[in-house]
Amino acid sequence: MLASNVLIRLALIFFFTLFAKEAFSQVDSLLIQQGTASYYGKKFQGRRTSSGEIFHLDSMTAAHKNLPFGTWVKVSRVGREESVVVKVNDRLPQRSSHVIDVSRKAGEQLGLIGPGFAQVRIEALNLDELDRLIAHFEEREKLGLRLRPYERTINLPKRELDLSLNPLKINGL
Repeated sequence: MLASNVLIRLALIFFFTLFAKEAFSQVDSLLIQQGTASYYGKKFQGRRTSSGEIFHLDSMTAAHKNLPFGTWVKVSRVGREESVVVKVNDRLPQRSSHVIDVSRKAGEQLGLIGPGFAQVRIEALNLDELDRLIAHFEEREKLGLRLRPYERTINLPKRELDLSLNPLKINGL
């Protein structure tokens, strides 16, 4: 009885480890960039962004050096649970030490208002968005972006064996 409990526990640990590894590798594959984030101040309210949109403090938008306009990304504060989803609609100067600047509303949700900046992870929202970014940067310089294709598992449908076909009859035996 004791041996079967141990075997069951070992089997469960094995399967959970396998699933956790798969889930972690997918999440890690979505990582685009890591670095310092800050937020836009009030002086930008109502001004045009580089994409031509009007900036609003209460929008969920961001400025990035290289990501295409209209790209939605998840920005997560490193070491904490706060994260936001923002749309890139503006440019940071190439000389900026920050990897992303978010709107004030996004900055509030990330807890940036007090300190002014924090370390963040920028991730693609899903594997399809990651594939779109990889295709966009295929012929362009990535400039500090981490874009790696994620190999997806293909689940093929199981074939039903037609037992009415007897191989001995087919071969004439």
